[in-house]
Amino acid sequence: MQFNSLEFIVFLPIVFAIYWSLNNRRHQNVLVLAASYLFYGWWEWRFLLLIAITTACSFSSGLLIQRFCSVRKWICGVNVVLNLAILAVFKYFDFFADNLHALATVLGWHIDAPTLNIVLPVGISFYTFQALSYAIDVYRGRISPTREVVDFFAYISFFPQLVAGPIERATELLPQFQRPRHFDQDRAIDGVWQMLWGAFKKMVIADNCAPLVDAIWAHPHEMGSGWLAMGVLLFAFQIYGDFSGYSDMAIGCARLFGIDLTRNFNYPYFARTIPDFWRRWHISLTTWFRDYVYIPLGGNRCAKPMVMRNVLLVWLLSGLWHGANWTFVCWGLYHAALLLFYRALKLRGNWLLTFVLVLIGWVIFRAPSIAQAVDYLAVMVRVGHLPLWQGMDIGRLGVVALPIVMMLMAEYRAQDRQHALQCCTTTVSRHMLWGRLALMAVVAQVILMFAGTQSQFIYFQF
Repeated sequence: MQFNSLEFIVFLPIVFAIYWSLNNRRHQNVLVLAASYLFYGWWEWRFLLLIAITTACSFSSGLLIQRFCSVRKWICGVNVVLNLAILAVFKYFDFFADNLHALATVLGWHIDAPTLNIVLPVGISFYTFQALSYAIDVYRGRISPTREVVDFFAYISFFPQLVAGPIERATELLPQFQRPRHFDQDRAIDGVWQMLWGAFKKMVIADNCAPLVDAIWAHPHEMGSGWLAMGVLLFAFQIYGDFSGYSDMAIGCARLFGIDLTRNFNYPYFARTIPDFWRRWHISLTTWFRDYVYIPLGGNRCAKPMVMRNVLLVWLLSGLWHGANWTFVCWGLYHAALLLFYRALKLRGNWLLTFVLVLIGWVIFRAPSIAQAVDYLAVMVRVGHLPLWQGMDIGRLGVVALPIVMMLMAEYRAQDRQHALQCCTTTVSRHMLWGRLALMAVVAQVILMFAGTQSQFIYFQF
């Protein structure tokens, strides 16, 4: 079930109405759990077993860590291994099997490496990391283990952020399920505005960019350099509109239920350095690797060679987290090299340089293989081999150019706010509820009028 689907438009109001008719937070949590499993099972009901196993492992490990303190390190370690093993089998088994077979062939050996050919469960990387953070935080003494099974299962499976984040910490989200929640009209109204802003970025920007991006990337040798450069630029806005749009919809949806989620994007394309970009893009993942990998390795408190090792390892893992493909590994290492470069030279902020470096990274990220990424960049910079705009009708850019400009202008003005439509919360008098709803209906209608062809969220594959 996707946020931009008819099923969700029916699902959300029903769950919302029942949720606030219940005055007991335990009953609300039961409803959240049931709704979340229905939401997730809508794709494939068999995936429910995996998320249940992951949740149960982390829940049990928390209790065991508290009870058997003398071996808490081993208990936490077993939980980490079990959860990562599940993730590895479903996401990476075939990748490593194929690469083992390729390596053996190069060496002249014959190995029949088995492959599973299984479907990647939606959002498995997100909820696995969320579950892992709980057990690790209990082990570190940052949170006491909960004995409330329903509360914990609701925390892991909370449907707004289940399949594409933000990746929540138990220290922030779990306590919200453990205390009473009361309906706040202004908070809910603001949540709807944030959902609408996310829908605009996904449906109007990302979904309109997608066909152009696919057409350009499908035949790069038939395109002029102008179109190839435009293909990179449009993909940058496609992935931003798609992923940050999902995050806005998730955060806004959670606010309807009195729950606050972590901010996951902070206008990253206005960053002036690469380190600043990663403080603004996919914040929940960046901080997860910082707190659970980088700092435990010694962070930047080590000697310079060890700092380099830490940065490279974190970004190697970050690349692998995004998918079982060498392009993601190279993309991660590319950003690791940029971060080390910025650290070594202590470069001052330069917005244009930062944006261009990010765009080069998106070529690596988007390409099916490393060879194709190199080929795309090579053809793009070979100015003059074809007319600049050969390959497509340049008039097609108008479909996406205006919405992108509107988004950038709105977000530039909203850099001190959580989202670009936050000002709309007070546009209509607080006492004019129907006026607010009418304004929302108009915005929703405009979004539907200019929406592109519906496509699945990009980060569902991660």
